[in-house]
Amino acid sequence: MNIFKKKKAAAEEPMDLESVMKKYDRESNVRIWEGTPRLIVNLVLASFSVFCLYVTLFASWLEELRLTSFMAFIVFIGYLVFPAKKGHQKVNSLPWYDVVLMLLGTGAFLYFTFNAMTIIQQGSRFEVYQILIGIVAIASLAEVCRRSVGLPILIVAGCFLVYALIWGLSNPSLWGKLNYSVRYLFYSKEGIFSTPVNVCSKFIVVFIIFGAFLERTGIADFFINISNAVVGGFSGGPAKVAVVASAFEGMVSGSSVANTVGSGSVTIPLMKKTGYRPEFAAAAEASASTGGQIMPPIMGAAAFLMADYVQLPYSTIAVKAILPAVLYFVGIFVSVHLEAKKLGLRGLTKEELPRVRPLLKQVYLLLPLLLLIYLVGTSQRSIQYAAAIAILAAIFVSLFNQDTRITPKRLLEALAAGGQGTITVAAACGIAGIIAGTITMTGLANMIINGIVALAGDHVIVALFLTMLCCIVLGMGVPTTATYCIMAATCAPILIRMGVPAIAAHFFVFYFGIVADLTPPVALAAYAGAAIAQANPMKTALTSTKLAIGAFIVPYVFALSPAMLFVDTTAIEVILICITSFVGIFAISASLEGYLFQHMPWYQRVFSAVGGLLLLYPGLVTDTAGLLLVGSMVLLQYLEKRKKPAAL
Repeated sequence: MNIFKKKKAAAEEPMDLESVMKKYDRESNVRIWEGTPRLIVNLVLASFSVFCLYVTLFASWLEELRLTSFMAFIVFIGYLVFPAKKGHQKVNSLPWYDVVLMLLGTGAFLYFTFNAMTIIQQGSRFEVYQILIGIVAIASLAEVCRRSVGLPILIVAGCFLVYALIWGLSNPSLWGKLNYSVRYLFYSKEGIFSTPVNVCSKFIVVFIIFGAFLERTGIADFFINISNAVVGGFSGGPAKVAVVASAFEGMVSGSSVANTVGSGSVTIPLMKKTGYRPEFAAAAEASASTGGQIMPPIMGAAAFLMADYVQLPYSTIAVKAILPAVLYFVGIFVSVHLEAKKLGLRGLTKEELPRVRPLLKQVYLLLPLLLLIYLVGTSQRSIQYAAAIAILAAIFVSLFNQDTRITPKRLLEALAAGGQGTITVAAACGIAGIIAGTITMTGLANMIINGIVALAGDHVIVALFLTMLCCIVLGMGVPTTATYCIMAATCAPILIRMGVPAIAAHFFVFYFGIVADLTPPVALAAYAGAAIAQANPMKTALTSTKLAIGAFIVPYVFALSPAMLFVDTTAIEVILICITSFVGIFAISASLEGYLFQHMPWYQRVFSAVGGLLLLYPGLVTDTAGLLLVGSMVLLQYLEKRKKPAAL
């Protein structure tokens, strides 16, 4: 047993991890199935995964058939997996009303599936019963979303629908407005079956299944152990392990809360034992885990949507995301390092560190991930085929370890986990499609765009600030995928009209949708970390915001100067941008920590912060000024530190 597993077993866990997940992660509040019912449910979920793989990789179905059958499956398994409310669930229990809702909702979507050609050809002439079927479908999907995602996104969708039915549409009668809304949102490609669900059914689901298989190879433990071996021995080692391991895990997982609880159950108790304050330990894990959604190659589900919205290959999106993502993690790493130096914390002893040689024998676990990066990066295969090949590679590497070998039983479990993991994303995408469709059909999008453009005038920074506030507020309790879909339909066009390049505008709203998981008052990842650390939740959220400062600054930089996203730049400029950006984020982190070689007085913190901001903004003048300010601060710190021993 390696040292981390020993520590994990020995550590006194302040709260049951399953309870933490159920409290802060809606996806964990599932029905309890045991015995034969469990096998049946797993078979249904696995069948859904196989169906998605087949349709995505081999079938050439009409889009209406593919999307409606996909959502019919989502509604069916959604009621099968998620109960009506949180709390203790009876084992093997499926209430009669859930059976009714399941059958009605599934039937409504399948009606569209089996009558797709007729519906397409009938234009705007819809019978009353067809409108009622559409209402049932929308309502059943909304209930699945409430159970699996939560109320916030439904409140947003409800507000937009009420606006459409009362003020937004010109038809004088309520039935006329309702008729038009259902036709637009359910029987067209502008609502539920718009870009979010299309991308989810085509790309995201395959990567969710890939993540389920990769998880069963033991790669998460490998990431933690290899991070421990590399940085665990340095000052404040466990916190650095949390940052590095979360960056690795973020390559294959896009869930902030799941990452926080998964690796935090190991790293947070160790950080506390090393000497970090509970709030800082929880914040370090939460901020690092949240960054998983911006770390290539997978970057969470929203990155696939971005590729479709901006019409760029996904590999291009992943490459452009590298520098901002690395800067984010460097900022957190520097902060935990300086905090350790400030507190005089040590790292793990040589005896506590895992042995490197056994770890090197497990490098084969990286094969599926490296193969995926290669296939996506070289565009030799479509994204779906690349993920499918990576799934086969994950099955292959599992054969080398008897403990993680994917047997027929584990194969079924992996496919079932992939199917279950798709429910939340697909439900959120469906409701996000309704929100975006409502904004479009009422003309509200143009009103919002024109209003903010008029308010901002010629000042891009004002538009960026207003967009940031919208993203953070909307992202409180709303999944990143849904937040991005809504902001891509409303605020991204505003920034584009203000002169921000499309890719930079979409990255901007993407980033600020993500940091909502760390930003009070609804900072789910931070609260989950606080529960494990027995820390004050609000203090943890505020500390997380400070540690994740890179995610608040970097988007402004690439929006104002997209060279950081490798737009309109040369190789030499990219190298200079990398150097100045890393120095800049280091200086900002030092300013926030108030420590470099020793405690920093206020004027040095100001020098460091201003210099860091100037260095992050690409340009010869700003880089020179930033280097002078940061260099002056570093020199002052160094000289004052040298004087201290002589004065004693």
